[in-house]
Amino acid sequence: MDSLNVTRSKFEDLLAGEKPVLVDFWASWCGPCRMMAPIVEEIAAEHAELAVAKVNVDDEPELAQKYKVMNIPTLLLFRGGDIVKRQIGAVSKSRLEEMLKDL
Repeated sequence: MDSLNVTRSKFEDLLAGEKPVLVDFWASWCGPCRMMAPIVEEIAAEHAELAVAKVNVDDEPELAQKYKVMNIPTLLLFRGGDIVKRQIGAVSKSRLEEMLKDL
């Protein structure tokens, strides 16, 4: 999973890319975040058309603030650098798949 973790500089590069980007804002001490980790990993493995990243809010508080992340886990879906969908809290894989429809 560490390969999905991004810093602020890598984050901006991802948003500038061609693919839509799913970003999981999380923290190591957050139980629901740990529940989401394997689901986010599966989504990353199964959706080549999507860039998937994880942002640790403890390591990157500026990113969390910039995107108004008040609760974690928060999943943001970006297209063209803009937020197109936001999911707050832990959800099932099927709910996350629903969020990714129409990409």
